[in-house]
Amino acid sequence: MLTTADLKRGTRILIDGDPYTVLDVHVQSPSARGASSLSKIKARNLRTGNVFDKTFRGGDKLEEPNLELRSVQFLYSDGAVFHFMDAESYEQFALTADDLGDTAGYLKEGLDGLRSVVFNDQVISVDLPTTVVLQVTDTAPAIKGATAQAQTKPATLETGLEIQVPAYLESGELVQVDTRDARFVSRAKA
Repeated sequence: MLTTADLKRGTRILIDGDPYTVLDVHVQSPSARGASSLSKIKARNLRTGNVFDKTFRGGDKLEEPNLELRSVQFLYSDGAVFHFMDAESYEQFALTADDLGDTAGYLKEGLDGLRSVVFNDQVISVDLPTTVVLQVTDTAPAIKGATAQAQTKPATLETGLEIQVPAYLESGELVQVDTRDARFVSRAKA
């Protein structure tokens, strides 16, 4: 059992029989004496991908979902369906783009560090590593004299994901991207 004090970004909880992952937590202290603090969370349903806000009183007990994480390998995508293979049993399974949500924008063949999330003996989603390396396929030309602290520009990556990158980057370069918030981290080496 978890309490509201255990809530932080990435924590998994069970609400109304569905597993959720906490995206953001804001603790609000009471103004009246004797009142308990409030923990306002933003959570994503791991089965449906829906995001919603919920408020808990300080000290509320929360259940942890019975999830199993298994190492998997991304094989290929044929449009809206993504195919994976369990690294231990070699069983293959498929998830749709709707099942994966934003995760689909980071998947490329040969990506290491993937784990399937299994709930009630069914794969419901895939966990990504914290960062992935992707190639910039389309962006505006580099701006002369641009530095790391300069303005940013939009770039399309090899998976179709669009992020903001520093103005000095050019098409064809490899970049490291934070999968939690689709943020440019650094250039990457080949």
